[in-house]
Amino acid sequence: MKKLIIAAGTGFLGQVLVNHFKNKFDEIVILTRGKSQTIDGIKYVNWNARTFSGWEKELENASVLINLTGKSVDCRYTKKNKQEILWSRIESTKILNKAVLNCQNPPKHWLNSSTATIYRFSLDKQMDELDGEIGNDFSINVALSWEKAFFKTETPQTLKTALRTSIVLGKNGGAFIPLKNLAKFGFGGPQGNGNQFVSWIHEEDFARAVEFIIENKMDGKINIVAPEPVRNASFMQQLRKAIGSKFGIPLSKTLLEIGSFFIRTETELVLKSRNVIPKRLLEKGFRFKFAEIDDAFRDLI
Repeated sequence: MKKLIIAAGTGFLGQVLVNHFKNKFDEIVILTRGKSQTIDGIKYVNWNARTFSGWEKELENASVLINLTGKSVDCRYTKKNKQEILWSRIESTKILNKAVLNCQNPPKHWLNSSTATIYRFSLDKQMDELDGEIGNDFSINVALSWEKAFFKTETPQTLKTALRTSIVLGKNGGAFIPLKNLAKFGFGGPQGNGNQFVSWIHEEDFARAVEFIIENKMDGKINIVAPEPVRNASFMQQLRKAIGSKFGIPLSKTLLEIGSFFIRTETELVLKSRNVIPKRLLEKGFRFKFAEIDDAFRDLI
């Protein structure tokens, strides 16, 4: 493969992909709000994710475009933040659609971020791409609008794939670090009643899944999650075991609501039951390196 473009590639997931693909592409270009420069052979090009300014020329002759753009949902859901969460995803996707259509030789494959949160809260049913049930709340409606903005514009020369990604566990970013710190300080017990499912994936399997999708030219909507969702209580128990913590204080819903207010986030991130499975990846033959949560934690600690 010759040229990879990653929009918003300076964050945690972007760096996971850069590290995975750096020896697999001849050229990697990162679209960033930072300054244009080249570091360690990676080309960084400034963009504002809303308008053309020259960055769009980089899409010419690209093999793969990956869009990770979007304000983090790890914040309080104020009116302003909700608007920014939504529009940062919609505007970046729309402008990339325009850029792709304007190319003489557009990217062959475009993978756009989405989220496994698109499915309803579920304790009773595992959600796959075919039979998964979509709910109705702020986060779900953001995901629906995001995918609509992505797919409604036809790009005849560019394959399109929406990555419905779960919590990605990694050593250098994402949700794993604060969860590990909680457990280290003795707060590694169940969160809420602990019955909710956690859909997760190890950072290495996330990058491997993206590569698998590219190699197999998979399009449409794909769940990027480990094969077995685990209950929150079990998830935290395995985390305590991995770090050698003998006890973990449970965090009730009330305590979580108080804590989330002070650290400026939302309890939905840990209390929603995400019971999602990667049916399409498994049917296509993808093999997970970290299919069990205890294996993932042992590798990450």
